[in-house]
Amino acid sequence: MRAAWKILCLSAIVLAATLGVAHLLVPDVGPVGYAEEPQSSWAILTAFALRAVALTAAWVAIITSSLLVGTKLYRTLR
Repeated sequence: MRAAWKILCLSAIVLAATLGVAHLLVPDVGPVGYAEEPQSSWAILTAFALRAVALTAAWVAIITSSLLVGTKLYRTLR
């Protein structure tokens, strides 16, 4: 169970770090290139990459927390 807690904490740290970096580097840029005014390609690509890493970290955290809750319920009911 310690490995699951480490994965959960690591994914939460990665999620927070990528959201913070995205807020600092590209605050008003979405990962899609459609906007009212032209945006630089590096900003769009950076926003896309940071969003992909953040969403992956969020899914890992959700899956790990589901595994931890399921294991706890299984041990409690058994």
